[in-house]
Amino acid sequence: MMFALLLLASIVPPGQSFTCTPVAVWDGDGPIWCAEGPHVRLSGVAAREMDGGCSAGHPCPDADPIAARDHLVGLLGEPQGRNRTGHILVRGPALRCVSRGGAGGTRTAAFCTSPRSGDISCAMVRSGLAERWDKFWGSHRCD
Repeated sequence: MMFALLLLASIVPPGQSFTCTPVAVWDGDGPIWCAEGPHVRLSGVAAREMDGGCSAGHPCPDADPIAARDHLVGLLGEPQGRNRTGHILVRGPALRCVSRGGAGGTRTAAFCTSPRSGDISCAMVRSGLAERWDKFWGSHRCD
């Protein structure tokens, strides 16, 4: 019960493993909205913002933001339309995530693994649609 309340509080504490069943995606590095409550910002990667820009101090891949978002949706599951905020609705299997802590606002930075696509951060970097962000990559390894 306490863990369920913690997830609804939005930021999952660093080191905590949690399940994220993806229901919506904003852009190529998140947030991924989880049915369980958290909003996940993929740890260790950066993708362009949906307006095509890059935030100051972030890596800036030479990749289309729509292509990055759509690729992330495909790694997570199947698109199901859009919600009123413009997020792409997605239906896919539950992810297994490990929190790296807060990622600004109510987002949790996390490395997540999907039974469909493996390590999501690694897959986004391999695609070329997101860049590895060494500052937040840490000792993470791709298999």
